[in-house]
Amino acid sequence: MTANHRSQATRMKPRAPEPERWAGRMSIPLIEQARIQARVLVPLVKALQAELGEERANALVRKALGDMYRKLGERWWQAQSSSNLGHNMASAFGMYAAGNGLDYEVIKQSPDTFEIDVTGCRYAQFYRELGVPELGFLVVCAADFAMTEGFDGDIRLTRTQTIMEGASHCDFRYSRMKPKDGSDAA
Repeated sequence: MTANHRSQATRMKPRAPEPERWAGRMSIPLIEQARIQARVLVPLVKALQAELGEERANALVRKALGDMYRKLGERWWQAQSSSNLGHNMASAFGMYAAGNGLDYEVIKQSPDTFEIDVTGCRYAQFYRELGVPELGFLVVCAADFAMTEGFDGDIRLTRTQTIMEGASHCDFRYSRMKPKDGSDAA
């Protein structure tokens, strides 16, 4: 290779993208991302449980993942073009349902409310097939509350049951504690 070809090859070397720039652009459905993550998380959590005991290991996992999901929720909420809770959460559930991840029914949607029943969950099915639905709850379902904490500080999530824990459906109820005046209802 001549010096000219070497310098051209060096100039053409692609730069690795910054994680913040490409992470939100992945075309892999979230259900597939969860399956990929489980390959690492399940053995890691089991090893932590064996070493530290289940209670201590689970608390450590909840804290670590909770901090990460809170920050993710904050960045996601800030990236939305509206503060309309119903619109934003409908968009989020569309992402979680992509790739046949969820079946759901919207109960109520407004600028200050989003109520939904998830009636089919392939995340739960996947973790049941692995034989560890309790770990699915720990690493998937528990993220819902942490992410919500990262949204507008006035939004609350209430959920009393999940398919992952054996219920017939998941009952997500998002609400704004102080309703907006309607000026951003778009």
